[in-house]
Amino acid sequence: MIITGLLLLQAEKDFPDWGDTSSPANSYRLSQHYITQTLHETTVPNMVTAVLADYRGYDTMFETVVIFTAGIAIIGILSVIGTGGNREQFEPKLSEKKPDLIIDTTCRLIIPIIQVFALYVVAHGHHSPGGGFQGGVIFGASFILLALARNLQTAQAWVPENRILNLAGIGIFIYAGFGVAALFLGGNFLDYGVLTKILPGGVEDARSHSMLGVEIGVAFTVTAIMFSIYSSLASNGTMKEGI
Repeated sequence: MIITGLLLLQAEKDFPDWGDTSSPANSYRLSQHYITQTLHETTVPNMVTAVLADYRGYDTMFETVVIFTAGIAIIGILSVIGTGGNREQFEPKLSEKKPDLIIDTTCRLIIPIIQVFALYVVAHGHHSPGGGFQGGVIFGASFILLALARNLQTAQAWVPENRILNLAGIGIFIYAGFGVAALFLGGNFLDYGVLTKILPGGVEDARSHSMLGVEIGVAFTVTAIMFSIYSSLASNGTMKEGI
């Protein structure tokens, strides 16, 4: 780790100065196109979301697939550990506990607010800071908070174990669905502009609406996988009460 840190510090000397207008990141025509044309081409004021969900939509779609794959891997590995060998050494030690009044009441008040804020972050992510990844993490955190305040079974009543991967898969299908729809309408995969035939507004509006759609798909996947990973880790793959 020390050697890696020294190598990174050595490489840092070659970085351009902060805000250097002649640096490749600022002077190359691609970045200038994003800065000057994003709003005109997509009607989306959040340039970061436009780059992630539109200009480099392939990359973001496969990032979502990576999250899905990571969730499946963790569930698969921990499920094998939780059901094989000496199970007692992996079983979480359970203890009877009554819900704490203060914690329980506080969670009842703030979890709905957290979830509403998560929906806002997803829905408004292409107009202000936010998006599917951020909103999905916030929404998933609300279920984790419920599991910590009550127990895992209470949280799973909202997001059942047998539906978690279904929700995650639905998110990927939503994202890919916009690409497939573009193919059927004569465009390229994830070429949102041709979706103006089925979405309201012009080409720019179609790209904006499509970005919202794919961000919703990302939020589905991130929410489901985040809570699924917590459930597996907290219960050593048994999906029973853990911490």
